[in-house]
Amino acid sequence: MNDQRSDEATIAVLGADEANFELLRRMPGHERQTFVPVLTDSEMQEGEVSIPDLLDRAVRTLDGRDEPVDAVIGFWDFPISTLVPLLAARYGLHGASLEAVVKCEHKYWSRLEQQQVIEEYPRFGLVDLDDPRLPDGLRYPVWLKPVKSYSSELAFHVADDRQFADAVAEIREGIGRLGRPFEWVLDQLDLPQAIAEVGGQACLAEEAMTGARAATEGYVHDGEVVVYGVLDSITYPERSSFLRHQYPSQLPEPVQKRLVEVSERVIAGVGLDWTTFSVEFFCDPESGDVCLLEINPRHSQSHAQLFADVDGIANHHAMVQLALGRDPELPRDKGPYGISAKWYHRRFSDGVLRRGPSPEEVARIEREIPGVRVTPVPREGQRLSELLGQDSYSFELTDVIVGARDEAELVAKYERAVGALTYEFD
Repeated sequence: MNDQRSDEATIAVLGADEANFELLRRMPGHERQTFVPVLTDSEMQEGEVSIPDLLDRAVRTLDGRDEPVDAVIGFWDFPISTLVPLLAARYGLHGASLEAVVKCEHKYWSRLEQQQVIEEYPRFGLVDLDDPRLPDGLRYPVWLKPVKSYSSELAFHVADDRQFADAVAEIREGIGRLGRPFEWVLDQLDLPQAIAEVGGQACLAEEAMTGARAATEGYVHDGEVVVYGVLDSITYPERSSFLRHQYPSQLPEPVQKRLVEVSERVIAGVGLDWTTFSVEFFCDPESGDVCLLEINPRHSQSHAQLFADVDGIANHHAMVQLALGRDPELPRDKGPYGISAKWYHRRFSDGVLRRGPSPEEVARIEREIPGVRVTPVPREGQRLSELLGQDSYSFELTDVIVGARDEAELVAKYERAVGALTYEFD
């Protein structure tokens, strides 16, 4: 890796929690960098957000400093993903253009862009929420989702007309929470007429894809697209909710190569630069067929420890280097483990958490099972349906990161850790 990375620099960090700050500070070669918190993740994700208000607060924080910052980075999804390019442009720093980011984040615009460069996408169409009907040419089952959402919020798998009507009603009621602030972002751009007419509070229908789930991660440095990892995205049996993301992928090499090729084409097509990204797919391990689910023009912070475990440094390194205008030059296979995964221990019904794992219980599990890190999600007394950023079908109880020699040990460590957790609900 380039020794320049240890130069002194001050980096503004939008939305980093303490765990991610700790990862930033621990990265080899970044000891002389200063990371300045700007806004909290809860400020930007609770309730209906106001982009102008958040932007004003961030500008006041940065303008109030004695010295300017050298870079702006951000964790999490919208609105952070759009605030980073807005701030980078304001202060003349490296970062993706707002237009390229929004091309990916607006799910309908993203599909139109994909049509220009690839064929590996599902049939799709818009649904008029005032006169809802299945778009011509689409057949059940389909997924209904707002053109702007994250963490599968308000995304529904629909198998018939009754489920279609129920999903439309829920989307219509909740679409404004992110749709209204997203329209402010759209107003900052010179939009194609097709997107200007759709706006930010529209609903997309896509034919359901099947097969194994996978994702690529990469970055764009001065126009060069680099995919640095392929991950498996494994769901609970017979459900759409994620069970774990694991790195590196265990898919056949030809399938991984196909995922990388499609990712490179589509990322170059939308014009992303100076940013990390991830692309989510469905694929058939036997035939090698792939189908693109969505493009995330942002950093995958939840995978950071996986790359640290396997490659020797968190993927945060790439985000920081790009924001400083440098080539990340990531290492490979320099970490202590052969495979690492982030597991999502979930509950599939609502409830109020009466008792969760104590800090002492968590510390004992981490001490007794090497390579395991446990993070409880809900607070005691909290109703699960009030948690932020959950999918439409489940609630996260615990995030469990596991490093292991191989996939068999990975599973065994997770099952041992979860078996030692105590949860009680009303």
